[in-house]
Amino acid sequence: MSRFRADRLAKLEQMRAMGVEPYGGAYPDTSAAAQLVASYSADEEGTRARVAGRLAAIRGHGKSTFADVRDWSGKIQVHVGLDRVGEEQYALVRLLDIGDIIGAEGQLGQTRTGEVTVFAERVTILSKALLPLPEKYHGLRDIEIRSRHRSLDLIANPESMKQALDRSRIVSAIRQFLIDRGFVEVETPMMQPIPGGAAALPFITHHNALDIDLYLRVSPELYLKRLLCGGMERVFEINRNFRNEGVDSRHTQEFTMLEIYQAYADYEVMMKLVEDMVTRVASGVTGKLKVRFGEQEIDLAAPWPRLRFGQAMEDYAGVDMFDEAAVREKARSLGVEDAETAPPIALIDEVFKLAAEPHLTGPVFLTHHPAELAPLCRRSAEDPRVSERFEVFVAGFELGNAYTELNDPAVQRREFERQLDRRDEGTVGRIDEDFLLALEHGMPPAGGMGVGIDRLLMLLLERTSLRDVILFPLMRPPHMRPPHMRPEQPQGEATPPEP
Repeated sequence: MSRFRADRLAKLEQMRAMGVEPYGGAYPDTSAAAQLVASYSADEEGTRARVAGRLAAIRGHGKSTFADVRDWSGKIQVHVGLDRVGEEQYALVRLLDIGDIIGAEGQLGQTRTGEVTVFAERVTILSKALLPLPEKYHGLRDIEIRSRHRSLDLIANPESMKQALDRSRIVSAIRQFLIDRGFVEVETPMMQPIPGGAAALPFITHHNALDIDLYLRVSPELYLKRLLCGGMERVFEINRNFRNEGVDSRHTQEFTMLEIYQAYADYEVMMKLVEDMVTRVASGVTGKLKVRFGEQEIDLAAPWPRLRFGQAMEDYAGVDMFDEAAVREKARSLGVEDAETAPPIALIDEVFKLAAEPHLTGPVFLTHHPAELAPLCRRSAEDPRVSERFEVFVAGFELGNAYTELNDPAVQRREFERQLDRRDEGTVGRIDEDFLLALEHGMPPAGGMGVGIDRLLMLLLERTSLRDVILFPLMRPPHMRPPHMRPEQPQGEATPPEP
């Protein structure tokens, strides 16, 4: 047992010997620390205040103690004087440590230096911390520990708390934006008998009661389209998707997506919708349209330019996307392993990702993809080889994907069969007959769109890794990491600042 923990356990027992329960009950009717500090005026001196939070610093001066109490809004100073609280209460205060959670109530005022302070008349211990906080004052810096022990990160780094709260505000703003435009929020199954809506490798689980294998959804698309068939004309879902694939700074196997479907619309309507949504949310929540992403400054102000997929291939890869020989040669030059044997459409996709994507700093609408890349999308009337689709690219990564939805059941069946012939990831050898049955009853023309919420947050919060904007990113257990990659356990207690 560390000496820090042993010392705190001894203090805990002393509290109990005094008749104090170190893990108290409810402490309601508190005020936010930051609000008390920001709204304070001299006219409020002497009014009563009640706060609760974690001790961020303690500065004892004989018969007087100053403490910084931090809640999720910020911090406020609390002063505890022996003459005000009495011997019994002050003895309790002497047993407090940084990291303990307390409640304090008393009169609000200012110190001689002008700091807004609660002059406590009573202090209540709400939770005794048995372990010290790592680098409490200077902040928790180790990225591995911050991601693996998010609670410590939120305690030690006010910026991490702000970012977590900003995530909630951004998601709420997106939800309200869509509701204001007549969309309704729905929920669709996370366990599906056939994974559909995206070409991706699914996670498999087993339903014991029904004795069947199910798949964690890779996309809610086919279920949301069933709702269009049923007459729900504007629907959206902020959902969790699961894809059993690689992990890097811009991909994770469990992620949050926004999917939107609007009857009697097309991909042009979706362009305007996502452009309005991103600019409105960015300006409303973060207060700006220019963001930093690494070394890049990105201006999100509308209108966003458009670029055809074929033009991007010519500009950045130097090939006509429908010239198979040229595409194979380019794939070979880029080091694509199966350049000789892969289907042409797979090589087009691979060449584009390697040669063109890094240049799409955007925001830019990439339009008119090869039709085979989007089997759920309507083909262009002007050129059936391409689809009525767009992707939004920012900083070299895809932020959103949208279609004019395919609603012809016969064409849709042929596209599903073509997927099966190619044995695309995610098809699991079956066609979703229930979805085709819904299409047979008629689905209105529609526009549909998916936006990566985690990626959007990464952009708006000016972070370059998804791990930074996901509260609990999936990570390899510490004992499975090579020894040189294992982080040290958080320990130690930093020296508090001078009073």
